Amino acid sequence: MDLPTLLAILATIVIGTYFQTVTGFGLGIIVIGLTVSLDLVALPVIAAVVSIVTLFNCMVALAGKPLSGDLKTMLVLVIGIIPGVVAGVFLLEQLSESATNILRGLLGIMILAAGLNFMFKPKTLTRRSASASFLFSGFGSGLTGGLFGMAGPPIVYHLYRQPFSIELVRSTLLMVFACTSASRTAYVYFDGSLSASILWLSVIAVPLVALVTLFARRYPPPLSNDQLRKTVFGVLMVIGGYLMGVSASTLG
Repeated sequence: MDLPTLLAILATIVIGTYFQTVTGFGLGIIVIGLTVSLDLVALPVIAAVVSIVTLFNCMVALAGKPLSGDLKTMLVLVIGIIPGVVAGVFLLEQLSESATNILRGLLGIMILAAGLNFMFKPKTLTRRSASASFLFSGFGSGLTGGLFGMAGPPIVYHLYRQPFSIELVRSTLLMVFACTSASRTAYVYFDGSLSASILWLSVIAVPLVALVTLFARRYPPPLSNDQLRKTVFGVLMVIGGYLMGVSASTLG
């Protein structure tokens, strides 16, 4: 990997880390979306790196803060996440070489869906959803986390619909992403797929992630929630649309 490519990857990690720290999600969507759309690094490699750096981002973001969360909700989510992660990584291993363009198209669709969900905030429910719905969204989060290294879309949409405070949603998201990242990294390690390139890039990125996370906690963006939502919506639309376009043109 040459220096310009490395710097470009690290720049996407800085942007994704800052955004996830102030919102509770976005690191995987931004980093994987940009690096794959710009063809900077292979999807299996960056997905593994994102899992490692996401774990450190969540740990630093939650450090010193009370772990405000619904224990029952977290337990149900974790029960769904772990088998979802295993299924997602297995699918990635089976498809990454023979169906790269299909994966890119699916990734583009997911990013577009995430952008739409973020732009048009879902209507808040008056009562907490049934535990089965958290189990299902946990599995979906684990599946997308294992397959693409981005566990955000399923669980973000579901949690933002609940009658929870913003602080509770953000802390729950960070804890869920920490669990997903730890599960995925452990699976890749025991599977023997934790290559030297993944470790090397992670070693460089982790200290950067810790610094950016601390910076973001102290200096959040001077934007209203509506302005931030519109900005991210535009970025996600461009990334998702580009990936879908590349996939369609190649398959065609």
